[in-house]
Amino acid sequence: MERYDAIYGRQSVDRADSISIESQIEYCRRETRDAACRVFTDKGYSGRNTDRPGFRAMMESMRRGEIARVIVYKLDRISRSILDFANMMDEFQAHGVAFVSCTERFDTSTPMGRAMLHICIVFAQLERETIQMRVEDAYVSRSRRGFYMGGRVPYGYRLEPHTVDGKRTSRYAAEPDEAAVVRRIFAMYAEPQTSFGDIVRRLTEDGVKNARAKNGAWDRGRIAEMIKNPIYVRADIDVYRFYAEQGTVIHSGPEDFVGVFGCYLYADRDAGRKQTTLAGQHIVLAPHEGLVSSGLWLRARRKCMGNRQAAKPLKAKNTWLAGKIKCERCGYALTVRRSNTQVGRYLICSRRMRTGDCEGVGGLNAGAAEEIVLREMRERLRAIPALRPPTERRDDPRRARLHAQLAQTSNEVEKLMDKIADADAVVMKYLTRRIHELDDQAASLRRELEALEISDDTGGGRVLTDYMARWEALSFDDRRAVVELLIARVRAGADGCVIEWRI
Repeated sequence: MERYDAIYGRQSVDRADSISIESQIEYCRRETRDAACRVFTDKGYSGRNTDRPGFRAMMESMRRGEIARVIVYKLDRISRSILDFANMMDEFQAHGVAFVSCTERFDTSTPMGRAMLHICIVFAQLERETIQMRVEDAYVSRSRRGFYMGGRVPYGYRLEPHTVDGKRTSRYAAEPDEAAVVRRIFAMYAEPQTSFGDIVRRLTEDGVKNARAKNGAWDRGRIAEMIKNPIYVRADIDVYRFYAEQGTVIHSGPEDFVGVFGCYLYADRDAGRKQTTLAGQHIVLAPHEGLVSSGLWLRARRKCMGNRQAAKPLKAKNTWLAGKIKCERCGYALTVRRSNTQVGRYLICSRRMRTGDCEGVGGLNAGAAEEIVLREMRERLRAIPALRPPTERRDDPRRARLHAQLAQTSNEVEKLMDKIADADAVVMKYLTRRIHELDDQAASLRRELEALEISDDTGGGRVLTDYMARWEALSFDDRRAVVELLIARVRAGADGCVIEWRI
């Protein structure tokens, strides 16, 4: 069978500075000197790999013994990968096929030609990786400046045109009906005993459809994503502090967290795998307005984080301390078990019960623990005449501005303190005067904040009083609500219980 020359052309995108497939083929035909040839082309395919229909057809013809030479306009038209090219050349040699690059003039029948060919493919791959790095750097730069970077538009928002630094992009704009559902979801989840499953059931029972899902149904995973996503929060200084405490890299100053805009959260591109913690991730203020107040968002977000260490039965049934009382050694929640002895209910570390690798609490009398905590709650409330339930603070730009100014002042003081060690007498005098000025500013800002807090406390809201006197008459859920108001957590160990209070 007489073999023919194969001409291969590839073009990834149509650009003014790229050579067309037609021009590549015309140039390669000169190498055939009008002999019989067959043309294989791939348009719109990258040279990163060999998963291209035209290339596959050419290789199948070669394996059938039909091809004598493969001719390309330039080396990177056929491959930009060292590994792919090396494998391809081994197969060419096995079938007695020569390789010709018209512009680089390679002759693979000689050792020097093969060596030069490998050197060129190294630089072709270097160019590809350099281009990829530039694209990644541009992505990171734009994302840190608040540009919309594509992806699924989250529930509660739609896209609208926007301009950042003179460049056109997009931003989120609220969809009123969906935004109301988002606020309802956060309000429900902020309740102590509400789970993701409870929210799904309530929305389904009320006929609320998820317009972003194919069948209009809600699911726990989507609800969890919403709770964790900071695009919904009206980010103020409390949100800034939350992410700072988590070790998140914050790309906006505290003075920018004014309680209006949402946030973008990006994973570290060098993490190499999906990050399960906020440490090392990146937070950027977005140009769109948030839907949920910071207080409500933070309560829901912290509850979601706490669930990672909660006992499996999240629904409190056997003790009003469920979810609050934790093992002092490992931090996991204690769960209630029943005994056939006189002990009745007892608390055990959920980690110890499941895996056995914790030496923490192994049999704490649940009734005794409740009595201890109840006694401490009564003592704690004795000096407090009235207690209000946690209510959503009004969106007050004054409070956000004062918090931002206070954080900015504190940052400036810290920077000046770092310079004191290397300062001479003249500089020390200036630093001392400036630090005193900033301290006075901070004191003034705190006084203004205190005045706002007092004015808020005189507002409406049902006053909760005399809980301890009516404790036995309270329902189980009301007891849970009281505990949620008063106690952050209870750490239980061999030496007793330590209560961390909210008030």
